[in-house]
Amino acid sequence: MSTTTTSQTPESEGPGRPGRLIQNEATTEIPVHLLFRDDPDPVSVPLRPTVVGRRQGTGEQPRFRRPAATPRPVPQVDPELGERPARVLPGAAGVLAGACGAAGCVATSWWAGVLPPLAAAALRLPAYAGAGLGPAQWAAYAGAGALGVVGFGGLTRGRAGRAWVLGLFGRYRGTVRRTGLLWVNPLVLRRRVDVRLRHWRSEPMPAADGNGVALRVTVLVVWRVRDTARAVLGIEDHETYLRECVEAALARVPVETPDGTRGPAEAAGDALTRLVSADAAPVGLEVFSVQPVRIEYAPEMAAAMNRRRIAALDAQHRASVLTSVVDSVEDTVTRLTVRGLVDLDDYERKALVKDLTVAFCVGRGEQVP
Repeated sequence: MSTTTTSQTPESEGPGRPGRLIQNEATTEIPVHLLFRDDPDPVSVPLRPTVVGRRQGTGEQPRFRRPAATPRPVPQVDPELGERPARVLPGAAGVLAGACGAAGCVATSWWAGVLPPLAAAALRLPAYAGAGLGPAQWAAYAGAGALGVVGFGGLTRGRAGRAWVLGLFGRYRGTVRRTGLLWVNPLVLRRRVDVRLRHWRSEPMPAADGNGVALRVTVLVVWRVRDTARAVLGIEDHETYLRECVEAALARVPVETPDGTRGPAEAAGDALTRLVSADAAPVGLEVFSVQPVRIEYAPEMAAAMNRRRIAALDAQHRASVLTSVVDSVEDTVTRLTVRGLVDLDDYERKALVKDLTVAFCVGRGEQVP
């Protein structure tokens, strides 16, 4: 009696289909009918991207697409807020108005009969008994006094390099850049602004070099106020804003280290100038230059970086001395053998090279290892 053994194929695998090489492989199958379609308009067929899972056990990590960098928002100020000239009069108009008011007060006093005799004699006014202080006299006093106060109270002096920002009841009324004696409405609020070319030397600010080493940097900023309306009304304090812009730029730009291992300081200064100018322009500030004038390591890094710098200088010095000694030994041995002064085999050549190396190192004051 014979026994026949029949091998059965698992239902999960077909008779002609090979087994999987990687048992834990995870893939997504795409139906064949989606690859060959007779649809004349392929745009109308929505295709979804197929996501293939990572293969477990192979060390492959899922890949993520880095999101596109969004542009940094630019500070915006009220677009309608911009510097414009204010309406002012020459100072002569204010002096004339004040003089007229004072003359009106004197005339009213003479009319009311309260002008002292000495003042009347000095002014060469005729004697007049006066009508007394009645309603008409008080009204004349009020009008003449108001004219004198407005005339003399609106006088101001405009200086070169200084400007006045005028506001009335919270509304911007213009900027005065004229010089000399001027008359400005005494009811408006005046804010003085320095529009000269200015420079500011900062205190040591935190920064870092290209390797992330902490630094302390002192910068020199050359700037001026270009738009007085935006600088005074568009921001609370433009000087504080400029200082914070410089500090923010130092946090983004790598600065040259004190030992000069990074790029030139001019490159860092140009990058700082571009960043600070872009941030300060919307508020009416014009920045011409932002240059580092003093760079030093942070206190917590100064000792370690000083030791590292000394070690690098010592290694560089030793390398240069060793190169010089090797060149001298090679030149000496070559001259002795070429001129036929000595005839050396390999052992004697090695001994001579060793003795010359020791002699040259001792002569240069170096320790022989």
